[in-house]
Amino acid sequence: MIDSTSTAATGGVSGTAGPTVNVGIVGVGNCASSLVQGVRFYADAGTGEDTAPAGLTHPVLAGYAVSDIRFTSAFDVDTAKTGLDLSEAIWAEPNNSRAFAEVPHLGVPVTEGALSDGVGRSSSERVAARGAATLDDIVRRLRESGTHVLVNFLPVGSQAASELYAEAALRAGCAFLNCIPSTVARSPRWAAAFADAGLPLAGDDLKSQFGATLLHRALVDVLARNGVRLRSTYQLLAGGNMDFLNMQDPERMATKKATKTQGVYGGSGERAPAHVGADFVPFLGDRKVAFIRIDGEGFGGTPLEIDLRMEVDDSPSAAGNVLDAVRCLKAALDRGIGGVVDPVAAAVMKAPPVALDEAEVAAGLRALSDG
Repeated sequence: MIDSTSTAATGGVSGTAGPTVNVGIVGVGNCASSLVQGVRFYADAGTGEDTAPAGLTHPVLAGYAVSDIRFTSAFDVDTAKTGLDLSEAIWAEPNNSRAFAEVPHLGVPVTEGALSDGVGRSSSERVAARGAATLDDIVRRLRESGTHVLVNFLPVGSQAASELYAEAALRAGCAFLNCIPSTVARSPRWAAAFADAGLPLAGDDLKSQFGATLLHRALVDVLARNGVRLRSTYQLLAGGNMDFLNMQDPERMATKKATKTQGVYGGSGERAPAHVGADFVPFLGDRKVAFIRIDGEGFGGTPLEIDLRMEVDDSPSAAGNVLDAVRCLKAALDRGIGGVVDPVAAAVMKAPPVALDEAEVAAGLRALSDG
């Protein structure tokens, strides 16, 4: 088993004496690529908030620097990626995220995972999938690699596969970060299982560091605080990565619509009619274009209309929140905190089990940092 101070998978960073955050990845797609690159890119970041380079919100969080993150295991079902070192697999097609860091050999082979429902109809022609691993195989790999936090980057709609990896994390003694819209952290059964095991859990459906949901939510909140009543709203998305191709399956898109809507409204009571749509536009690559429309009613019943367009690299915008989440979950693991870690889920997820305001999130994260 890899010791917590191992430097075998440092992302090209010279190891430091002391505890590390050993991260496993399920699904070596664009988000995994941006995460692996991000650890390398920010490894030499300063330790103060005032020295943080662009894009990095917390040089040190919950006692861990970015350079403390190690990749120790990775799972995929695409035969174009399995067997490769993680540093090579992140560039394999159909991945198309932007390259912004050179990643040296990591010594972390991408292990064949479990297929289950991880590949949808729309994406099946782009992926040569196998996925014959059993639950026991995955548990064994997590234990042997010394993984602390398992990150779920499976495609939208992979409910059964998500639960399989959540079970593997439980049996291997890992924290679990569910970055997709599958119901894990929101499930009383899974929340109780992780609580009973004394293992941290956070989900569901990762927010971008600055994305359409965050901006949409901010607009809805500021209008509500100023007395504007929403009549209707929509969010239309377009992108050319595998996530958008996968969302062309209506049954898979349904889970994304549910978490997106929860992300826009949070725990508020009254909700205006809302629509979320996503189109696959191949030439956009990993760029995401979002159109947001809000119709409201202001003073004297007068109409208010907002139309907004934003464009952002999809995967790098997601990776920043994962950098924060894995460090917080490792801190929770260090302290024996089991079950859903509500401040982490509320901070980085569209559909956390419990909605917390900014002050509550900040207080919860401070408590993790202070021990």
